Amino acid sequence: MQTHVTRTSSNMAQRLNRASLLLRVFIGHYRQAPLQAGAILLGLALAVTLLIGVKATNDNAIRSYSEATELLSQRADALLTAPAGQEYLDESVYFDLRQAGLSQSLAVVTGRVAGTNGQFWTISGSDIIAAMTLQRQSKAPQSNARNSLGELPLAALLSGEPIVLMSQSQAQKIAPDGQLVLAQHKVDVVMVDDDLGLGSAILGDISLAQRLLGMEGRLSYIALYHPEEHTASSANKTNLQLEQHLAKIGITPARASFSEEDQGQGLIALTRSFHLNLNAMSMLAFVVGLFIAYNGVRYSLMKRQRLFIQLLQQGLERSDMMLALLTELLVLVFLGSGLGFILGLQLSHWLQPMVSLTLEQLYGAHLLPGIWQWQWLAQAIALTLVAALGACLPLYFDLTRQPLAQGAQRYQQSQAASQKHRGQFIFACSLLLLTVIVFPFSQDYNISLVLLGMVAVAIPLLLPQLLHWGVRGLQPLAQTGLRHYIVQETRELIAPLSLAMMAILLALSANVSMNTLVGSFERTLKAWLETRLHADIYLRPNAERMGEVQAKLQRDPRVEHLYQQWAITAKLSNHEGDSPGIDVNLISRDRESIKNTSVMKENLPELWSFFFEGNYLLVSEPLAIKHNLKLGDDVSLDVFARTGNTHAKVAGIYFDHGNTANELLISHSLWQQAHLPELPISLAFSVSRMFGNNVDEMQLEKLQRQMTTELNLSPAQVYSQSNIKTQAIALFKRTFSITLVLNSLTLLVAAIGLFSTCLMLTQARQAPLARLYALGVSRSQLRILVFTQMLLVVLLTCFIAMPTGALLGYLLIHKITLQAFGWTIQMSWDWLAYAKAIGIALVTCTLAVGFPLYWQTRRPLVSSLQQETL
Repeated sequence: MQTHVTRTSSNMAQRLNRASLLLRVFIGHYRQAPLQAGAILLGLALAVTLLIGVKATNDNAIRSYSEATELLSQRADALLTAPAGQEYLDESVYFDLRQAGLSQSLAVVTGRVAGTNGQFWTISGSDIIAAMTLQRQSKAPQSNARNSLGELPLAALLSGEPIVLMSQSQAQKIAPDGQLVLAQHKVDVVMVDDDLGLGSAILGDISLAQRLLGMEGRLSYIALYHPEEHTASSANKTNLQLEQHLAKIGITPARASFSEEDQGQGLIALTRSFHLNLNAMSMLAFVVGLFIAYNGVRYSLMKRQRLFIQLLQQGLERSDMMLALLTELLVLVFLGSGLGFILGLQLSHWLQPMVSLTLEQLYGAHLLPGIWQWQWLAQAIALTLVAALGACLPLYFDLTRQPLAQGAQRYQQSQAASQKHRGQFIFACSLLLLTVIVFPFSQDYNISLVLLGMVAVAIPLLLPQLLHWGVRGLQPLAQTGLRHYIVQETRELIAPLSLAMMAILLALSANVSMNTLVGSFERTLKAWLETRLHADIYLRPNAERMGEVQAKLQRDPRVEHLYQQWAITAKLSNHEGDSPGIDVNLISRDRESIKNTSVMKENLPELWSFFFEGNYLLVSEPLAIKHNLKLGDDVSLDVFARTGNTHAKVAGIYFDHGNTANELLISHSLWQQAHLPELPISLAFSVSRMFGNNVDEMQLEKLQRQMTTELNLSPAQVYSQSNIKTQAIALFKRTFSITLVLNSLTLLVAAIGLFSTCLMLTQARQAPLARLYALGVSRSQLRILVFTQMLLVVLLTCFIAMPTGALLGYLLIHKITLQAFGWTIQMSWDWLAYAKAIGIALVTCTLAVGFPLYWQTRRPLVSSLQQETL
């Protein structure tokens, strides 16, 4: 037994020695040909860069939702909000809480105030002393946060002086001089550490915030906290006891609505589709990067094929060769993943502000400062290693099983490549057939994204066989001479070029599909805004001045028609009442506005003949899709309690592009029956005929300035149609900006892959080019020949990318976007964007071929023949 163990240990040591010897030989090879190792590392690093960049951004956003707290405080366990049918909470509720000894509470005021240059800022106000006390009582207070809190100008804040707090990063962007104008009041800005979690919020004392927002005596909500000793398992019991205690001290549902906090799950659910789309784009870029790495590995193996045979002929075992190759791959994966991890963190640093803007505008979410974790590196290495092994093991097995006789048959290799391409084509067709069958039954965007991924995988697998057929179709056009040689050799180049072309096809298809989505959405949004914005001037004064401004406009001879909008938060449930209810924005407008601005997707017959007289409501398209509401459905609204009938019927579904909120629209007569707030939240008017039938933009701008002065409003509170359209389009572009950036990065990664492939392929073709030169073909003809071959393959790839990109765009528009966001988009073609994508591919190809070709053809070509012979 001991002899057997000793012999086994000796054999293992010998095997490791032989493998280390092979590794030293491989290192010597890479010293002579660093381009091969560089191509592999480049592909791995680019793949991991985009994967980590998006993962870090998404994980940080989700962490921000789950760790979000009340500003300068800790996470609330429950909230007291305005009672049903009211917009605000009376601050007497807070005083009653404090008098009853419930010190674990925090009053908060939040809203939007006008700044300068047409900007609005979200400002929050809280009881800062209470917030700091609760923060210190938290179980794991941050030491740096405590130190920063001790440096606050508390005396000035509590005395109501115009001072606000901002995170350092936000203040440096919007108030570098330490001052900001809010609601026509100049306030001083105090910068605090980013670790305090203010994000992009502006925080002041509650008295200052109430004054700026016109909410004296009113609150937005009150945050409630459980005693420190409660556990997660007792949270529900504690909430029940807290609710009962509130009732005892006179805080009934008529004064305040009690609700439990969801620990950030609401925002996670709301933004899931956005993060899922980013993950899909990063995985696409990851696959493109792996194409580059795989192509580099294959080229490196091809160039070392003679070396491998010589090593095997000298007595090294095939298992030793496999062990050395796997070790080499492992080292390359670790190096490439480490480099990609570092670059990915930097990419996340660039992407996070773009994501933050989108999430804040669409969902009202604030992101905390970014952090990174070593687990991401481990996950990237594991994923890359699994993908690399899956791609490279077949190559390694084929290589280590080859016969020891020199001169592996090129014809056999060509036949094997053709057989492989046919198999890929059949597999891709099967995938596409499966998606065609399943797609009509998919009603969830998660399933649709998986199906879209299957289509994205199938598209590049079709390419090699389609290129074979395309080049074969060109043969009748080139029967003799050098043109015949160009076409025939192009068929031989498809196999070594296939991976780079598959990456280009995938990136081009994604580029075309995203450009189709963005272009179609922009056109749809503009057309919708033309109908939605029927007034000339829109105003949003503060709540305390709304009645005054409304009265002045009604008397103003320049105002032809005055339009009003009311809004409040309500709960919607089905007519059986077996659901907990959906939070919705309940909207009402005057009769003319509802009829003229509601762009209907579908509605009951003769809608306007009965809508204004009964319990009917219109549902926004996002709400209808997310909660499966249909025409004629009976639903219940809690704010209808005073009408004696909480039930209402869905009479129509209207388009609401760019808005992800749950929104309902009711007639103003029904609004009044429910005794909802009388003052509107916004006003609009069309200009009197005294200005003529057609009012130009200059007249509207002049009137806008006059109204701003006469009504004593901020410029940010008065809009013209063009202002709103500009802001809506800007928000739309910010929403899709990160997707377009990732899309462009994917195309760049594919272009780098094409460059490295062309460089390696040009090196591999030195001998054939030298033979042509020896036969009398000039250097300029050689350059034209190679350019023509490469451009031919790229043009065929671009030609295939157009319909495949259009197919992906169709699925993105009519499946993914509709199911994820609830927006119906009219698909339109953006030929200019397609031409740009093809132009980028052609320019990239020209550069990728031009540099190595010029470099190679300047060298003495006879030496290439001598090297081939040796």
